[in-house]
Amino acid sequence: MAELIDGKAIAAELRGQITTDVEELISVGVTPGLAVVLVGEDPASRVYVSMKEKACAAAGIYSVEHKLPAETDQSQLLELIDSLNNDEKIDGILVQLPLPEHIDEAQVLETISPAKDVDGFHPYNVGRLMTGHPVFQPCTPYGIMKMLEHTGVELKGKEVVIVGRSNIVGKPVALMCLAEHATVTICHSRTVDLPQKVAAADIVIAAVGRPEMIKGDWIKKGAIVIDVGVNRVGEKKLVGDVDFAAASVNAAAITPVPGGVGPMTITMLLYNTLLGAKRRAGESS
Repeated sequence: MAELIDGKAIAAELRGQITTDVEELISVGVTPGLAVVLVGEDPASRVYVSMKEKACAAAGIYSVEHKLPAETDQSQLLELIDSLNNDEKIDGILVQLPLPEHIDEAQVLETISPAKDVDGFHPYNVGRLMTGHPVFQPCTPYGIMKMLEHTGVELKGKEVVIVGRSNIVGKPVALMCLAEHATVTICHSRTVDLPQKVAAADIVIAAVGRPEMIKGDWIKKGAIVIDVGVNRVGEKKLVGDVDFAAASVNAAAITPVPGGVGPMTITMLLYNTLLGAKRRAGESS
């Protein structure tokens, strides 16, 4: 059976180091600051924002939340972001997605200063990642890389198959794996012979958003499986994009859902905010 890659435990270890680094910064007069902007009353978004606030408080990071009604005009939102760009107490700005339909998401993300774009979604930061000189790396892919690092696997020369091509996970994690000298294949729901592609992988990263789409017998013996998907089945059950029980038979190591990648995403948000504060304090990255 596969070894469990415990995202909660890895995140706790990283958060301990983040808290120590935050204390050191505060001792020299710099308190890392994160601003979270929530537009509307999306229930999932409210839960995520609450989790981020608690994580910041535990790490000693100053956080401020701006809750705006769903009918907020786009110009009002852009004005708020502009004020946060110029707020010296704020090192990171996070606009919780999704936004209401009447707001242009791309324009909002492009308005955030690249120097405070702790989500790593600004075109400038995407371009820096593409060229191998990242400033802020997207939180979920960054968390995946930390989990792989924790397994002790060397990515150099490995076959990595990513199922999912989103701008948030699939594409950026492909670039990060390439930077570590892996051979990367990006697949998706319309890929021909997907089982065969997955079966060739030393490392499978599933981020397609379909419950248990990746079957256990697709997994090569000894492969490492990172399951990014969180899918609700029925009223209470959460499952990933991978058939966990079946995949565990062949995999050497696998992430659970929940308790795998999820805790790492918020942890890397804290890390990016800390990184922004270190830059403000004049430290090297």
